[in-house]
Amino acid sequence: MSTDKSGHPANLEYWTRRLSEGLAAKAWTVTTAESCTGGWIAKCLTDLPGSSEWFESGYVTYSNAAKMAMLDVPAPLLAQFGAVSEPVVQAMAVGALAASGADCAIAVSGIAGPTGGSAEKPVGTVWLAVATPDAMQTQQQCFDGDRDFVRRQSAAAGMAQLCA
Repeated sequence: MSTDKSGHPANLEYWTRRLSEGLAAKAWTVTTAESCTGGWIAKCLTDLPGSSEWFESGYVTYSNAAKMAMLDVPAPLLAQFGAVSEPVVQAMAVGALAASGADCAIAVSGIAGPTGGSAEKPVGTVWLAVATPDAMQTQQQCFDGDRDFVRRQSAAAGMAQLCA
């Protein structure tokens, strides 16, 4: 089984349980802003009975138009940096917080492949952001593997980042 950078299993069930327990303990709600994962994080979180106590909403904003319309991501950011970038994933997280009223947000945008990569942003490049009203943490990952594996790793990494 593969592991993430912290050595934990890249196991969606593990991270889903761990995140749900942390959210419940803090009495926080979470929202997701997902692009390359296509709602996979929201699906994992809502698989758990009782998730309505801490899961607020999920936004699947696959296109740039959806990012702008649903999350208020500024067009100039998308034009200057591209959808797979730190400024855009930060704006996605901020937009999801504003639209949902949740206590925290997980945002992810990446290139799952098998096409769409470039020398600057190869397939597997993923930007993640975790936001609260007072803090923002971002990270860039580059996952190896096929489309399914990149998406699975991205979902696990987003949940792990919020657990940190």
